[in-house]
Amino acid sequence: MNNTPAILGNSPIFDSKLYIVKPRLPELGDMSEELKEMFASGMITKGKLLAKFENDVAEHLSVKHAVAVSSCTLGMMLVHQALGLTGEIIMPGFTFMATAGAAVWAGLNPVFADAYRETTTLNPESAESLITPNTSAIVAVHNFGNPADMDELQAIADKHGLKLIYDAAHGFGAVYKGVPVGGQGDAQVYSLSPTKLLTTGEGGIVATNNDDLAAKIRMAREYGNDGNYDSAFAGLNSRMPEFSALMGIYGLKLLEEAAQHRNKIVDLFHEELGKLPGIGFQKVREGNRNSYREFSIMVHEEDFGLTRDELATALTAENIDTRKYYDPPVHRQTAYRQFAPSEDSLPNTNWLASHSLALPIWSHMSTEIATKICVAIQRCYEFRDDVKVSFNKAYSTAYSNE
Repeated sequence: MNNTPAILGNSPIFDSKLYIVKPRLPELGDMSEELKEMFASGMITKGKLLAKFENDVAEHLSVKHAVAVSSCTLGMMLVHQALGLTGEIIMPGFTFMATAGAAVWAGLNPVFADAYRETTTLNPESAESLITPNTSAIVAVHNFGNPADMDELQAIADKHGLKLIYDAAHGFGAVYKGVPVGGQGDAQVYSLSPTKLLTTGEGGIVATNNDDLAAKIRMAREYGNDGNYDSAFAGLNSRMPEFSALMGIYGLKLLEEAAQHRNKIVDLFHEELGKLPGIGFQKVREGNRNSYREFSIMVHEEDFGLTRDELATALTAENIDTRKYYDPPVHRQTAYRQFAPSEDSLPNTNWLASHSLALPIWSHMSTEIATKICVAIQRCYEFRDDVKVSFNKAYSTAYSNE
């Protein structure tokens, strides 16, 4: 057929839905011997596989301790508790809801700072401007896998006597000044959910060089029980099962290849989509590597001719799954509006929330698939005026039927 987009009546560029994520899992056969041994022993939690996974991750990240937990969110909650945080905790407004959720669950008040529009990570100057006598910590995020400005943030934390924690949910595969993200700050907390480069099904890692903090997290994930059946404090059940640890052991072997492949796919996206006006990309500072847990573009309507939402709708017609991260930003979500600053205080956060569009990217995505995604976006741009008319017509019809 002709080159018109599917939203204008053409066949979709993909025959079936192209999902935004598709985890790369270890081969089941490679894990068969450990699986047989695990089932034969009946040791399905708190066993030698967990210990090996933690040791492997600590070695990979070059940290003293890697404590496995059942989710990144629980890991953040336990870190907040173990560090004895109180009062206010500064974090970016441009982040996933769990960053704020963990703080509130720990009895803290999130204070939302702005992001850099170019990198989408926390702006250290914005964070420092919000410090008060009630502030106990800063939480920064390696957003989409792009390392935060860790040297600047550490200097601010040291200057004001604050704890520095990283929501490193997207951090596996990211590199800061030539070394894997991991040892900076008081703790870095990673996600191992199915959307990440390294997955254990569900799970998380607390990485730290602080012996006391690691010991507290290990107790906290066991209800605060150090083994004598007397809780020293109110902990949680946040253990990682042996099967998840086994997936992690073998998945870790694939991590570097996954990060390198994602960056090659992003290079293709940059080359092809960079030919179009109005498509912006997340900036990665020299010496760093983005893990590209997400690949998010910024859509400038004045140059591209379509809004972010119009492009997303047109790509849905092409069977291309997309996400609008993070819209609404966390400070405008129902659970956290009570902590929201004035709307004009987070201009970059609000702009990113309305202009960012995450495209599919996988650790084993073929260049053919990536090229077809680019072609679909190029079609939308070529027929942008007609696409806009079609979108507005559909929106008007839907609105009139409400």
